[in-house]
Amino acid sequence: MKLPDILLSALRGVTGNKLRSVLTLLGVLIGVAAVILLLAVGNGSAQQVNNAISSLGTNTLTVRGTFTNDQVEALQRAELGHVDGVVPQVSTNLTVASPSSSEDSVSVVGTTEGYFTSGTTAVASGDAFTAADVTTAAKVAVIGQTLASSLFPTGSALGQSISIDGSAYTVVGILESQDSTGFNDANSVVIAPLTRVQRSFTGFGGITTLTVEATDADAVSAAEAEIEIVLNQLQGTTTETEDFSITNQSSLLETQAESADRFTVLLGVVAAISLLVGGIGVTNVMLVTVTERTREIGIRKALGATRGAILGQFLAEAAILTLAGGVLGVVAALIGAQYEIYGTQPVVLDYSIPLALGVSVAIGVFFGVYPAARAANMRPIQALRSI
Repeated sequence: MKLPDILLSALRGVTGNKLRSVLTLLGVLIGVAAVILLLAVGNGSAQQVNNAISSLGTNTLTVRGTFTNDQVEALQRAELGHVDGVVPQVSTNLTVASPSSSEDSVSVVGTTEGYFTSGTTAVASGDAFTAADVTTAAKVAVIGQTLASSLFPTGSALGQSISIDGSAYTVVGILESQDSTGFNDANSVVIAPLTRVQRSFTGFGGITTLTVEATDADAVSAAEAEIEIVLNQLQGTTTETEDFSITNQSSLLETQAESADRFTVLLGVVAAISLLVGGIGVTNVMLVTVTERTREIGIRKALGATRGAILGQFLAEAAILTLAGGVLGVVAALIGAQYEIYGTQPVVLDYSIPLALGVSVAIGVFFGVYPAARAANMRPIQALRSI
């Protein structure tokens, strides 16, 4: 029996009981779609976090602790070989309002003009505030795009006045859109001169965050060592007693990438279980099919059908079911990947489609071997007795 004849006979067998075939195909479809979609969700989530970390700049360090203005100024004057700049920051959450709208618990960051050149934070429209604004404690602000849209839904926020905890500030710029992680919207933020935020809201008690820009990405580790030495000298501490922490964005990105890979693999394993269940369903259906078609098998073997022909037909039926289910599963997954899932935009991995298709067909053939072998090993006389 030639291959085209085997495939045609297998196709007739699959379409002989349409409802059963559709239900089996549906199980494979769900398994394949789950594998591709869950891997895509894991990959999309990893990319979101990586983008958020990368937006901080791979040549920057974040130092957290409590630093006086004098210590920060001394650090800026230190002329360290691997450090391009030190940008101090203080932050608080306040109510920000316009004449027509109000937002509570908005992050208000006080910093210097260097904030807009260190890392990747940039102004999309308007201008950043200047060193003169910091010196004079000017009441100017640069705001995020989400905040700009919510406070001024019908027009531009540039040049408009906003109220921060009851004090009027002029909007001089709007930030580029930033990637957000967790529950905080990075685009709902106010950036104002450090001196003004300290004078009006936080006081001059201490600066809590320093963004340190290294000369280049390869100099980050050296810059970290230099900053640690100088801060310990300024604060009179040692490596064992220091009360500040330094975060290396490059190291954080590498660690996050490793965690994301593990998370994606875990999701793939979970999804593969549903594909395995679909394969067991193929076995069940094929066993029922063999039992129902015992007479047909007996007649065909009595007419000269070989063991290989019978085996090939039932294996082909299993492969057709799983291949059709796999193709439909890929289509369903690609459609599903167009929509956000719990705030994450899935990003389909290139290898997940051929992997899911190949595994689905392999599972179908694997789980179809036993029913097919059972049909092929039937003796004609035993099969014909059931007529």
